Amino acid sequence: MVIGDLVCALVASAAASMLRVGELPRAFAVVVVMTPVTWTMAVRLLQGYQGRHLGQGAQEYRSVLWAGAVLLGAAGFTSYALTLELARGYVFLVVPCVVVLSLLLRKGLRLWLSSARAHGRYRQRTVVVGTVKSAGELIRELRRSPSNSFEIVGACIAGAKHLPVVEGVPVAGRPRDVTLAVDFSDAALVAISGHPGLTGKELRQLAWDLEERHVDLVISPGIFEVAGPRLSIRAEAGVSLLHLERPVRSGSRLMVKRVQDLALAVMLSLVLLPMLLLVALAVRLDSKGPVLFHQKRIGQSGQEFSIYKFRTMVVDADARLSALASLGHEVNSVLFKSQHDPRITRVGRWLRRFSLDEVPQLLNVLRGEMSLVGPRPGLASEVDHYEPDAMRRLRVRPGMTGLWQVSGRATLDWEQTVRLDLWYVDNWSSTLDLLILIRTVRAVLGGRGAF
Repeated sequence: MVIGDLVCALVASAAASMLRVGELPRAFAVVVVMTPVTWTMAVRLLQGYQGRHLGQGAQEYRSVLWAGAVLLGAAGFTSYALTLELARGYVFLVVPCVVVLSLLLRKGLRLWLSSARAHGRYRQRTVVVGTVKSAGELIRELRRSPSNSFEIVGACIAGAKHLPVVEGVPVAGRPRDVTLAVDFSDAALVAISGHPGLTGKELRQLAWDLEERHVDLVISPGIFEVAGPRLSIRAEAGVSLLHLERPVRSGSRLMVKRVQDLALAVMLSLVLLPMLLLVALAVRLDSKGPVLFHQKRIGQSGQEFSIYKFRTMVVDADARLSALASLGHEVNSVLFKSQHDPRITRVGRWLRRFSLDEVPQLLNVLRGEMSLVGPRPGLASEVDHYEPDAMRRLRVRPGMTGLWQVSGRATLDWEQTVRLDLWYVDNWSSTLDLLILIRTVRAVLGGRGAF
């Protein structure tokens, strides 16, 4: 990765040099040479090369962005301290360029590494320690992501006398047998889940034993639906405690989200206006009925509002719904989606494929009833069937898009949709919104999973 960043910095320097107009200062050669060195040093100081951050989480991306700020600051300080006449045009070209190239490098590495791990390569051989319940839950959660970095080769289970396997993983003994299991399986990492019956003293001794074997130790608190930024280590009276931050649903960050929604909604409305007029004409010519379809949905705090879409079905679609059940269609009392719904019009099927029917919801965003990103807005009949956990979706504004949209769209079942929405409600951030919007463009252009 260091070599890759050096190459990125050199390419950025070369590109900035060619784009730079005017006479270059005498100190230019020094700046060109120092740019790659300063860049890699900044990324290293910001922990951008730590192995546990590569290929997962947001830390490696965050390190690059902060390193860009450090590089700008270093250029300004060097210019002032050494009274060098630096080319400001060069500096303001090279920094964004090297940041973008380094981000693309990490994205490419992440895609390659995810593919390799999904095929069983570049994984750490891991021994899981815990109870039958906690260890089994950790193994199941890890298996949800085929590209995770752990290869579970054994388990040490508390209280298991004659248990041969847990979730298909061979049981190597009890928690006190961890070092033997590590030696036998050639594991590189031990993952402790839940409370396996080890005292603080025994856990410290285990950490020392693993240190001698150059084996890493991680501890899972058993909380699987919480994003990393909400977790931090808090020390009290010499005791390390895991602090779980409350979800942010008020204050300045929420005001920023609203401002972003308004700005983007206005911009998108203006840019997409010609296309919207063409779509409206196509809907009008394709079948009888109004261009827009509006329906009552349940929003934040249980408030009812009218959601707007381009009409994609025949006018009497709701009346035909009960007839579909008798014909064997995939009718669900909570969430109904059918891949071959005969009520969808010809133009409507095309609009749904690329989610163009959703664009009029920009009006809902401008009115403050929806956000660009958020949970899926439910019908009143759906909300009546919500379990208590699903009711948490109503704590934030519903969104035009969300994790459910970029993770499978209409191919997801009800449980998966709720799980993703609840994760968003508890872990929302501006960065997450931006990533979801970017992934939404890719999902919509691909046209997969929509019907």
